Amino acid sequence: MVDIPGLPARRAVLKMGDAVLRRGETLDQAAGAAMQHLRSGPDRALARAIAGEVLRWLVDLDALIDSATRQRLPDDAKARAVLRIMLAQWLRLDTPPHAVIATALPLLAGGPRRLAHGVFSALVKRAVALPPAPALPGAVIARWGDRAAAIAAALAEPPPLDLTLKTHADTGLWAERLGGVSLMPGHVRLARGSAVENLPGFDEGAWWVQDIAASLPARLLGEGNRARVLDLCAAPGGKTMQLAAAGWQVTALDMSARRCERLRQNLARTGLNADVVTADALQWDAPEAFDAVLLDAPCTATGTCRRHPDVLHRIGPRQIAEMAELQAQLLQRAVTFCKPGGTLVYATCSLEQQEGEEIASHCALTPDPVRGEELPQGVSPTATGHVRTDPSQLADHGGIDGFFIARWRK
Repeated sequence: MVDIPGLPARRAVLKMGDAVLRRGETLDQAAGAAMQHLRSGPDRALARAIAGEVLRWLVDLDALIDSATRQRLPDDAKARAVLRIMLAQWLRLDTPPHAVIATALPLLAGGPRRLAHGVFSALVKRAVALPPAPALPGAVIARWGDRAAAIAAALAEPPPLDLTLKTHADTGLWAERLGGVSLMPGHVRLARGSAVENLPGFDEGAWWVQDIAASLPARLLGEGNRARVLDLCAAPGGKTMQLAAAGWQVTALDMSARRCERLRQNLARTGLNADVVTADALQWDAPEAFDAVLLDAPCTATGTCRRHPDVLHRIGPRQIAEMAELQAQLLQRAVTFCKPGGTLVYATCSLEQQEGEEIASHCALTPDPVRGEELPQGVSPTATGHVRTDPSQLADHGGIDGFFIARWRK
């Protein structure tokens, strides 16, 4: 039997949603398995777009579904999953209702197709719409408190594409050549949807993809002047490349051999140098102390919810507590790698206080408060001299990932 055009992509979306919501996989992990049979680039892009919009607007899509059923469908019902896919295509990707029905109802072969058809048709007839910003799950609102509404408002659209430049002096040149805008020296922001490998400067290694928030921790170490820096948990290498470009002698350590290989490939493309070490930071013994240490610690990555909306649904207290325990151990270890008089920067791409402020409060080193002039306009240090970004900041320019950053002197 020949598949209906577009049906394999929808099947992949169904598998991705199940892997994220039932098994707790990341969307990236789920996509690898679910899309392995999709050969066409456009089909893969469509499947990923539908899955992303389902997860971004999940609470609102479910509310619409519930408004059109006499008896609430179970959360894990296949009919609910298919209706989410149908509504996301119609309301977010502007797919005509007849095309939505043709490509989605076959997913319920042998199941409640009539129910799904009836619910979707009723919602189309009512001309329903999604709110201006996606609703967050209740557990997320409880954790983020007063920040939740502003963050939610910034999640309505996927983020733009940020590039970090190898040579800050060329910012104006690359902004003009790429047709982007710069929010600080060494940065260019482009509209989303750009094919990275086809952009000018990619082959020559003039820049790399890195959200502007992710570029801040390395920037806070300043110019290296050939001093030695340890980049812990370094792969895939954005911060390593920043440090090397800023004149540091970089030792980049990561426990994943696969990710270290990707780091080496990125260094080769950009023509930058670093000593790459594959090891567990909690077990590795440094041959000597470093002038500076950068620890961008493993975390729940809830700060990346603009591009990874799966974190809104699969991250909870257990994952946060596990990561916080690891982060505390890594920070203690990072202190031992830093020489007296040296600088230590700690960062996580998390919006959770447990992974940021609470971890930093236990560091006994002397605080080195971040100054406003070290940050892009629109981002300010906290009263304690730390950095706390969230997607609501720089909203007029497309937002920013959520990060926590602290700096100390030893």
